[in-house]
Amino acid sequence: MNPFLEISPSVNEALQNGQPIVALESTIISHGMPYPDNVATALRVEQTVRENGAVPATIAILNGKLKAGLSEAEIEHLGKTGRGVAKVSRRDIPFLLSSGKPGATTVASTMLIAEMAGIRIFATGGIGGVHRGASETMDISADLQELARTSVAVVCAGAKSILDLGLTLEYLETHGVSVIGYQTDEFPAFYTRRSGFGVDYRLDSPAEIAKVLTIKWLAGLAGGVVIANPIPAEHEPLAARIQAATEQALSEMQRLGISGKEVSPFLLGKIKELTGGESLRANIELVLNNARLAARVAVASMNSKFT
Repeated sequence: MNPFLEISPSVNEALQNGQPIVALESTIISHGMPYPDNVATALRVEQTVRENGAVPATIAILNGKLKAGLSEAEIEHLGKTGRGVAKVSRRDIPFLLSSGKPGATTVASTMLIAEMAGIRIFATGGIGGVHRGASETMDISADLQELARTSVAVVCAGAKSILDLGLTLEYLETHGVSVIGYQTDEFPAFYTRRSGFGVDYRLDSPAEIAKVLTIKWLAGLAGGVVIANPIPAEHEPLAARIQAATEQALSEMQRLGISGKEVSPFLLGKIKELTGGESLRANIELVLNNARLAARVAVASMNSKFT
């Protein structure tokens, strides 16, 4: 057992009993939404996982430990502290463990800790990717490298629309990461169901997805998988409005010289402001939708004849 890994009693019991588990990130709590929406959403996501037959394991770094499974009080603390909690990717982990300071995990670090704990299914909002203008800035999310090396399947609403989606998909292909479209032939663009880019494979049921994942890892093919799950049509904002807000937010970001870890929080916050909160409402709905699918895939994985 990793001496820095701390698994909550409920998650540990689920692991011992072979129950389905879904990992959840904590950056969305501290950096993705304002308080108290962040805490309310995190608790709703956990409840959605439970309602669909799996055990939630929200992941963070607290008191010098990699935590797989948080209490309600710990989630509340992360939400209230907000951006006072460090945003943690793979490179940051040893420094947070050394200092004992709290850390909210990104897609990359959540995947890493989930794999350490023996959890293979992870639900999030959207993955990071290749940023626009990356040919000059080399701004490429660590999420993509983590997907190439870490054997965790990530259920998401595609990649955030603020990114260069074409280059993101090219990067995933180069590194051998399969992109599955759940009941769709088209890669979703976070807030919207369509992006103009295709997926590698379309699968239409949690059981089909679970079978592919089980065979992949039993065959010794390490690495993650992207399960792209479009936002439900009834919650999809107008694509033109999202596009206009995205372009305006990008222009302001460049004017202000914002870079690095601050890019995504700034852009998502600005898009929320420009859409009158519509993007935040969509964000909440797509996260809940991903939690539902992730739980169903985790349940199906337990029932797979290849398990």
